Amino acid sequence: MLTAASEQSVSAEGRLIGRIPVRNIWLLFLYASNLARFHGQHMAEVEDAPDFPSLVARLLCYAVDRRLRRNLSRGYQSREAVLPRVRGRIDVLKTYSHDLLNKGMIACRFEEFTFDTPRNRLVRAALDAMTARVDDAVLSHECARLAGDLGRQGVGGVKPSRAEMSADRMGRHDADDLLMVTLARLVFDLLLPSEDQGSHAMRRVEKDAVLVRQLFEKAIGNFYAAELPVVGWKVLQGKRLSWQIEDATAGIAAILPGMTADIILDHALQDRRVVIDTKFTSVFGTSQHRETVLKSGYIYQLYTYLRSQERLEDSRSLTASGMFIHPSVDGDVDETVRIQGHDIRFVTVDLMLPTASIIARLRALIPLLQVQ
Repeated sequence: MLTAASEQSVSAEGRLIGRIPVRNIWLLFLYASNLARFHGQHMAEVEDAPDFPSLVARLLCYAVDRRLRRNLSRGYQSREAVLPRVRGRIDVLKTYSHDLLNKGMIACRFEEFTFDTPRNRLVRAALDAMTARVDDAVLSHECARLAGDLGRQGVGGVKPSRAEMSADRMGRHDADDLLMVTLARLVFDLLLPSEDQGSHAMRRVEKDAVLVRQLFEKAIGNFYAAELPVVGWKVLQGKRLSWQIEDATAGIAAILPGMTADIILDHALQDRRVVIDTKFTSVFGTSQHRETVLKSGYIYQLYTYLRSQERLEDSRSLTASGMFIHPSVDGDVDETVRIQGHDIRFVTVDLMLPTASIIARLRALIPLLQVQ
């Protein structure tokens, strides 16, 4: 169970991040990254890791070493070169403007089959970054060694742009690269967030707090996206909600706040809808007269999500229920209140429990949603 202090800053200590076991952070990562297929694998590396950066580095090294042993994936790269023979397509303009024919040369444009692909460059850049990030000298040396091995295969050391990575799409035949590339992305998106975002350098505890919050909030949505469709639920994540505006002044659209629901569950046969919001904070706050009280802002938020979407032609919107899912901070909570026809439920998940118990807890919420 998290302490109140760790709500604001989560520290990596021993095999815990805050008071959350590293193995459970790994569970959140797998679901947040749609890598649930790897659950139950690599548990020796998980249990031996003193903190999450070390865990990522260990598994990244394992994945890269495995790919190198089984032949690193290659791809085509566009190149231009002046050659003594034709290769690919002739660049006519360059050939004649530089009088290359009289020199026995010709300008060509061609596709080269190479190891120097965006995904492999991302992995090498991640290994270089983790060399200085981890505290374990042996692990740091292993990261440097594998980065060097990639370099000797012709993989460049410059991190690819987001556009390059977007163009380098994963196919079914690229399953062996999936874990390796996802871990490399994690290095830059979560473990080293300030490099891409251009913000001030973040302290380690701040990075860990960001890491755990983002993993928790995304993992819950992906967990239900994996579990519920087989029993008839449609799962939407990050859906933008619209205000039912009847009249407005010209400038209101520029300043009216938007609404985005974390998770929306729809069951057509049961004619039911559940709006879920996840918060990596304590479910409780304080007031002038009570030391422990549900945070009013959360109730207002979910109440607005529910009431603002009511439409007579959409029967599910009139009886939709809401649910907040929080980590256990000040004890386990499972309470429901009905406000103007809408049930709003507050539940917690204890991230100190064994991994199997966390999965069982999340699954246990499904029958309570009357899944049939």
